[in-house]
Amino acid sequence: MIDIGEILLDLWNDSGFARIFAGFSTGGWQNLVMLVIACVLLYLGIVKKFEPLLLVGIAFGCLLTNLPGAGLYHQELWDAFMEEGNAAYHSYGAIMRDGGLLDIFYIGVKASLYPCLIFMGVGAMTDFGPLLSNPKSLLLGAAAQLGVFAAFFGAVLLGFTGPEGASIGIIGGADGPTAIFLTTQLAPHLLGAIAVAAYSYMALIPMIQPPVMKLLSTPEQRKIKMVQTRNVSKTEKIVFPIVVTVFVALLLPDTAPLIGCLMLGNLLKETGVTDRLSDTVQNAMMNIVTILLSTAVGATMVGSTFLTPQTLMIVVLGVVAFLLSTAGGMLGGVVMCKLTGGKVNPLIGSAGVSAVPMAARVSNLEGQKANPANFLLMHAMGPNVAGVIGSAIAAGFLLSVFG
Repeated sequence: MIDIGEILLDLWNDSGFARIFAGFSTGGWQNLVMLVIACVLLYLGIVKKFEPLLLVGIAFGCLLTNLPGAGLYHQELWDAFMEEGNAAYHSYGAIMRDGGLLDIFYIGVKASLYPCLIFMGVGAMTDFGPLLSNPKSLLLGAAAQLGVFAAFFGAVLLGFTGPEGASIGIIGGADGPTAIFLTTQLAPHLLGAIAVAAYSYMALIPMIQPPVMKLLSTPEQRKIKMVQTRNVSKTEKIVFPIVVTVFVALLLPDTAPLIGCLMLGNLLKETGVTDRLSDTVQNAMMNIVTILLSTAVGATMVGSTFLTPQTLMIVVLGVVAFLLSTAGGMLGGVVMCKLTGGKVNPLIGSAGVSAVPMAARVSNLEGQKANPANFLLMHAMGPNVAGVIGSAIAAGFLLSVFG
């Protein structure tokens, strides 16, 4: 005779509800807290529109990975994968055999495939014309990496290891794919916290940057109107990605995957004979990879590794890195303003962070607040795209040191 009560009891015991409420000793409370955090992130992405294309996927990945019993992501498999001398699990084949759906998604993150493909899409959507018309913009992109190295030293002083500090510091570059690329190589256990911090601060650029911009510049400097930049030839735009790839990859070989994909995407855009490929990279491929990347990153937000004091310190260090990067770019802009006799508006220096094109738009907006006839967007795009290159170079340098 079938015992309905026993069947129902077995169903309950096998359910995720039972595992969540089994008690604090089993970590059920951590799953419950992470489910709440996932819902908060979904709210921020959907309602507040904080980087929705990535934050929605990250939040849903977090939701899925913290559903007890679902078996979509297995932190223990990746811990075994990272363990030296564990030949049985130190291969993607073992992950494919024993892992869940999100484990398989995460292979693309761990292998650095998704960040590089995202960079290819970014390259295809980027116009390096403003940078080529004003090469001095490269200096502002370099100055805006100040926060990366300042936050690195701060993290080390707070007890993080060198690789962990490097992964935290790269948040200051305001480049999500670069942060993910470096963190998966150096400190994969911090990936969830670093990715959430990086993309959250990128979404908050219109709130974070203006106070720093006003603090480090005078009203007179913010009113400066810049002359129109020169037109850049098609030949220059085609040669540029080739030259940059060769030079940077030879200088810092660890940067080759990111710089190579960035410049390949840009070359597809500029040649004029690969429009179909450029369109695919910018749209179909970019959208597909964004879904896989964001969901896989969210899967790493397991309660047992995310709910730690380290996460709070990463959030604080991340905003410090971002503020200092903005300050570094602004200080570079102020110096350039003085050296050129007031021909450069220092506001464009804040666009030296890698958030394209949001940082350039903020520079333009603040310039128009000071002088309604001021149009700084194209001038700010030079430092902005220089910041993309700068953050990739900074990541390559840190990877060569700690990798």
